[in-house]
This record gives sequence, C-alpha cells and structure tokens, in this order.
Amino acid sequence: MNLDKKIATRQSYGEALVELGKQEKDVIVLDADLSSATKTNLFAQKFPDRFLNVGIAEQNLMGISAGLAAYGKLPFASTFAVFAAGRAYDQIRNSICYPKLNVKICATHSGVTVGEDGATHQMLEDLSLMRTLPNMMVFSPSDDTQTKWLIPEIAKIEGPTYVRLARVPTPVIYEPSDKFEIGKMIQHGEGTDATIFATGVTVAESLKAKEELAKENIQVRVVDVFSIKPIDKEMIVKCAKETKNIITVEDHSVIGGLGSAICEVLSEQYPTKVERMGIKDCFGRSGTADSLMKYFKIDSNAIMEKVKEKI
Repeated sequence: MNLDKKIATRQSYGEALVELGKQEKDVIVLDADLSSATKTNLFAQKFPDRFLNVGIAEQNLMGISAGLAAYGKLPFASTFAVFAAGRAYDQIRNSICYPKLNVKICATHSGVTVGEDGATHQMLEDLSLMRTLPNMMVFSPSDDTQTKWLIPEIAKIEGPTYVRLARVPTPVIYEPSDKFEIGKMIQHGEGTDATIFATGVTVAESLKAKEELAKENIQVRVVDVFSIKPIDKEMIVKCAKETKNIITVEDHSVIGGLGSAICEVLSEQYPTKVERMGIKDCFGRSGTADSLMKYFKIDSNAIMEKVKEKI
C-alpha cells in the first residue's frame, strides 16, 4: 500500500470512463449538474456528443438512462450517492431493476467522508437500499487501481449495477498487475487473532491498523469486500473458521450495509459473533473527513482499539 500516493475513487472513475469511451462507442455518460465533482466532466470534454447533463433532476437522470438502455446504449448515470440512491430510488427500482435494464449507476460522495457538506449530503444508507433490489449488483471499490479495473468490467455485465465511490483521496493499495474478480473478496495477511472485513475507504484504514497491531504481536487479516452483491460467502465462512474474532468496518450505517451482509451469511452457514463498526443508527455531521472518521470510530486508531478489546 502506498500511503504517500492518494487518489479519490471519483477521480479514478472519471479517468476510467474516458478510457472506456475510447473502446465502447455505445457508452453514454449522464450527470445531474455535478460533473465537475463526480469527474464525469473528463468524459464530457473528450466525448461531448455522448454526454448528457440533465440538470438538477435525478429522477429524470435515471428515467433517461433506462430509456437509453432499452434502445441498446450503455448508460453510466452519475451524481452524489445521496441523490442517486435516495432521491431516485423509485426510478431505480421500477424503471431499471424491475425490467433488468443495463444501466450503470456510479454514485460519488458517499458516507461521512463527504465531510463539510454535512448530514444532508452524507449518504449512509445506499448500500442497504441498493443491495436489497432484485437484479442489482453492488460494488464499493477501495482504491484507484480497483476502480479503474471495475468500470470496464461492469460494462461487460448485462444488468443494473451500483458503484459506490468516495470524495476523499485514499491510499493506492493495489498494483496494476493485481487481479480481481466479481463476487470475490481480497484477503490481506494470514493473521488468526481477528478478521477485519472492510469496504471502500475503510480498507486502507484497516490495513494501517493491521500494520500497527503487528508491532504489538497481534496478527489480524484484512479482507477487502469490494463486491457487496454478489458477496463471497466462501471467504466469509473460511475467515470465521480460521480466526477468533470477526469485525466489520464501513463508512455506512451498521444497519443494512457490509456488517449486515456478513452477519446474514454467517447466521445461515457458520453462526459467529460479529462486531460491526460503522455509523450507529444516526445521521452524519459537518467536519473534515479525517475528523469524522475519528468521531464515528471508523479510522485506523478506532479499529486497533476494537481489535484489542475483542482479543
């Protein structure tokens, strides 16, 4: 992991769209008047004839995307997560998921790491909303490399997709040569004192915690859950069998998100006590991304303390 090199996954997304646009002529990118923030402006500059700014009309964004998909185009619809998953939920459910249309919803500015925009813009429920929808696949990449792999990969998959992206720059964890697979998790380390399941921005925080805990002879493994749905049931059960403690950490509500997904699998296949770290049934608040991760106890220090408490 390169702690010195940090790139926001929204930036990675914008760059990946440009490369995809060069290869796939049916790609059309849509935004709801936030293209400079979602980084879809990079695609707009390169392919202005294949970019649509629908204005502040997120429900219409999804409706138009559904129509384009119905006519064989490959639409990527982008806006902030709070608007994509929240304001346009009905259109996603009935116009995209129900007919199983090939729309790629890529939502940026998720979680409390949105920062100073505060509670109204900090989407903490999108994983819960999206993963309950039939036909919807859900992803939450953790770094630049993974995001740039994921965007062209989902273009190959027929059907609705939701990708959760972050505003805040995060460390580059992976090398371009690293391999990923839809529906599979990535295990870092073989530690047996605990397993930390993390997703998105919390993967890097978990890896930092892992390194510091090793200095105290506490050996943990970190599992990157970038594929929320489909989820890697085999890896979840394997880690539960091999380690003494299971912890999940996410920049999302503990209700319905990553922690819930892990618990659902274990309750059915290998009943295990799980400690869920995330936003505890409350709204976010205004502050810097770092201060909010500390406040809501999802930063590396909080993860370290939780592991020590558990063991």
